[in-house]
Amino acid sequence: MSDQHRTVPVRRIGANSHAFNDFVTVEEPLELRIEHYQNGRLQQSSVSVTMRTPGDDLDLAYGFLLSEGIVDSFSNVETARTHSSEATAPSSDNTVVVRLREDCNFDPESLLRHFYTSSSCGVCGKVSLAAVDVHIPRRPASRFRIPSKFVATLGDKLRQRQIEFERTGGLHASAVFDRNGAIVRLREDIGRHNALDKLIGSYRDSDVAELREHGLLLSGRASFELLQKAAIAGIPFVASIGPPSTLAVDLARDQDITLIGFLREDSFNQYHGDRVIHD
Repeated sequence: MSDQHRTVPVRRIGANSHAFNDFVTVEEPLELRIEHYQNGRLQQSSVSVTMRTPGDDLDLAYGFLLSEGIVDSFSNVETARTHSSEATAPSSDNTVVVRLREDCNFDPESLLRHFYTSSSCGVCGKVSLAAVDVHIPRRPASRFRIPSKFVATLGDKLRQRQIEFERTGGLHASAVFDRNGAIVRLREDIGRHNALDKLIGSYRDSDVAELREHGLLLSGRASFELLQKAAIAGIPFVASIGPPSTLAVDLARDQDITLIGFLREDSFNQYHGDRVIHD
């Protein structure tokens, strides 16, 4: 058994019914806790429990904290570690504990306000867009642009790199690509939000500065939440195999993110932006 899949017995029903062993994506809970200093004393707060595919858990924790606006920089983190918890699955590491720097101004009550604000997505577009704007740090202008002929090749390149998806068909992917259409990094997870958080968190050594000169490729649709994470990480270009939502389009326009949807080998829809070089 790998970390990301295992085999289970299956019986296929149809004209040629037969039994066989099939690959199934692993899904396990991961709890994220924050250790923070309050009045000189170390305190701990539980942030969330998410169902994820095991692997790259520290990346997931870092990416979640940044892309959800809980911290504004990876430099706010002093240490991060994983350990098992008897409350979930004691046989595996299923808890990540992130300790924030003592000089990090963190208010645990902000977690309640944060998740209340996040839940407003889809209820009121103006509230959602305003909430994102509060969490977006100032970043240098991006010079990223890409020829349309390279954009058209992204979907095929993504499929070639989705190793676990080929085995199970049950994983989403987020990938970073350069101006020549080459995929430079990819993360997979049963949750599309987790896949993107893992990808963003993997850039913690550069504090996501590299992402300003790259594009983001999504294996599914471009939802508001994914555009929100991209905006906070400073990603200037988002392409998705599926369609965007109306609020995702609004956010792309608000943050001047070039947004591509319905990506195919011979066509794609451009919903906003001028970072595609048309031949």
